[in-house]
Amino acid sequence: MDGLADEALMARIADGDRTAFAALVTRHVDRAVRTAQRLLGDRGEAEDVAQDAFLRLWQRADRWRAEGGRFTTWFYRVVVNASIDRLRRPRSLALDDVSEPEDERPNPFRSLHRAEVSRSVGTAVGALPERQRTAIALCHYEGLGNIEAAEVMGITVGALESLLIRAKRQLRESLQPLMADLVEDGHDA
Repeated sequence: MDGLADEALMARIADGDRTAFAALVTRHVDRAVRTAQRLLGDRGEAEDVAQDAFLRLWQRADRWRAEGGRFTTWFYRVVVNASIDRLRRPRSLALDDVSEPEDERPNPFRSLHRAEVSRSVGTAVGALPERQRTAIALCHYEGLGNIEAAEVMGITVGALESLLIRAKRQLRESLQPLMADLVEDGHDA
């Protein structure tokens, strides 16, 4: 089943083919979790969102039609919408309260510095408005092209590009102190 296109697998899933479903899950689960995690900032919640998205896919496979667009566009729209729904719900644990995983690399100072930079960037991305954060996650972290990302978000390419420009401007302003520190420490910015 590895050689079958996503759309062909969906046709089989609509007929109740569990093997086709397993192949599609294997093919897209990591990217679905990463996409949700970029939006939610929490791996556990991202895994829940991905699981819910695959459950919806299984339950509604007979309603999906290939002529409506690419499978990935439809599926990642489901993941993004589920993530946004989750973001709108009250959260019981703040992102800052989640501990960073231990780094097994030998140089603890470099690891600490990288974690600090990553945390700063994550905080800056997390502070972006929801639609800007979604655009950044889809285009820069998940590597979707502007056309596909715009389809996933249900907006025009021009609107997506505008969101990306505003998000990059805000990130540049937010991360300016970090960039100045890196230059002072002799790191390339």
